Amino acid sequence: MMRLMNKGKFAFGMMLLLLLSTIMIIPATNVEAQSDAVYVIAIEGTVDGGLAEYVDRAISKAEENDAEHIILSVDTFGGSIESAYAIGERIRSSTVPTTAFIKKALSAGAYISLNATNIVMEPGSTIGSASIVNGLTGESIDDPKTVSAWLSAMTSAAELRGRNPDYAAGMVDNELVVESPELNKVYGQGILVNLTANEANKVGYAEAELSTLDEVIEFLQLEAAEVVEVDKSVAEKLAGLLSEPFVVTLLFIIGLGGIVFELLAPGFGVPGIVGVLAFGLYFFGNYIAGFAEIEHIILFVAGILLLLIEIFVPSFGILGASGVISIIVGVMLAAQDPQVAFVSLAIAFGVSLIVAAIVFKYFKHRGIWNKFILRNKFTSEEGYRSQPVMTNLIGSEGVALTTLRPAGTAKIEDRRIDVVTRGEFIASNTPIVVIEVEGTRVVVEQKNN
Repeated sequence: MMRLMNKGKFAFGMMLLLLLSTIMIIPATNVEAQSDAVYVIAIEGTVDGGLAEYVDRAISKAEENDAEHIILSVDTFGGSIESAYAIGERIRSSTVPTTAFIKKALSAGAYISLNATNIVMEPGSTIGSASIVNGLTGESIDDPKTVSAWLSAMTSAAELRGRNPDYAAGMVDNELVVESPELNKVYGQGILVNLTANEANKVGYAEAELSTLDEVIEFLQLEAAEVVEVDKSVAEKLAGLLSEPFVVTLLFIIGLGGIVFELLAPGFGVPGIVGVLAFGLYFFGNYIAGFAEIEHIILFVAGILLLLIEIFVPSFGILGASGVISIIVGVMLAAQDPQVAFVSLAIAFGVSLIVAAIVFKYFKHRGIWNKFILRNKFTSEEGYRSQPVMTNLIGSEGVALTTLRPAGTAKIEDRRIDVVTRGEFIASNTPIVVIEVEGTRVVVEQKNN
């Protein structure tokens, strides 16, 4: 019966995972556009692989429908440089003209905007501050190769659209001195270039300062065009959510906690299923975002299997250590930022140790360790006897076969039995009587005539 229940729980978990996967691959519904359509693509939140996939899909859809124009609604603090490269390249290669409508375009968002054919900015918006920072600590990265490559990408994007590359360079390196006669300012010496909408217009980084999407469409002289807002699919939205550092840490805690609970107190089923689903969501989000590959998932699964093998077939820690390394490497390789993933995994591991301690305390009678530790007590009360019970010999008579000093051998009821006295010596062939039995200890004394 219990086996059937566990199979039912497993089947339920698989059905739930299948349903979730089906929902996640359903794309968002968009209105089919005519050739004079304007496609609006939202570049919002963290720039990551999921956003890059969405932008690629949206631009491809605009190209397929011979759209008149693409408006990129930019509102981001930045994110992954790799994803920004991918988005910038896709914008440059678009056969449809593009306009970046900026609400906030910092860091990677600035690079993306510079690749657009036109830039218009909302009053109060900014573009710039594109130095490379560590996603974990928020500190600037000073690696010369990385900074040089990013600086070149920024200046190339500016030059591509006829903009002064010095400002783009100043957005990346705060030590570069950028003199701006238009703004009567000097950037550098610790100050990054960060342009307001008004300043961007003055230095040629924006073509207009506009407040609404309708004003942008009017500025582009596309009032008669149909506006098509390209929504993210459920999978793309979920991928963006699942790649957030806080969510990643939470998934790791649930995943490790559930698996630990199931291993230490097997039979419940639900914690194990929840743990597997949590890790499944992590890898799904990063797979959709373009970071996780099949080999990363295989590496993680191999790590789990090695840990299971270590539990049942001890290898002096070799398999266990290999399993832990496989899990860590698989998780880190699948992440957008390996450092952030490692810290999240470390936090989750600490929480899992607490879960393990609680499980051991309250569920130790069900634990997997019961397979390795003999907990049965073979007591007299339970009916177990290590030696035949001889209490029935009390009062029986016999004869000492050897001298009892005070231990020796006697013949009692035609049986040779090891006996002891209370300290006195009894010569051999002397009649004796049993006066006490304590377990296997038979106490005798000399029989009085």
